[in-house]
Amino acid sequence: MTDDRPQIRRESEIAYESVDAAEGLEKGVLLDETHGTSNLALRRFTLAPGGSVPKHTNEIEHEQYVLAGEYTVGIEGTELTVSAGDSIHIPAGAVHWYQNDGDEEGAFICAVPLGDDDIDLIE
Repeated sequence: MTDDRPQIRRESEIAYESVDAAEGLEKGVLLDETHGTSNLALRRFTLAPGGSVPKHTNEIEHEQYVLAGEYTVGIEGTELTVSAGDSIHIPAGAVHWYQNDGDEEGAFICAVPLGDDDIDLIE
């Protein structure tokens, strides 16, 4: 159910959870349909030094904005080093992965359309 009133969620309200399929990745939901959005969910992820996310695909596209750190993102066979201020578009169905070989935690915001998202791990 959407709520057309403007809302603010404070940092102290965001709970972070480990992502089971990854090492050192945590996710906090900033906004989604439970907070009144009708089109997008906004999430913040942190990737610990040495952390990694295996190759996978998502059924939906997602856009990311890097907040901190420097880490590698692989998308469809291309490896990119990203750092604070970089933006990333990952098309629906694209094989992608993450690796933080640095000494600093990586952090990024991820915006995704609301709805079902099947995530398939690639072996």
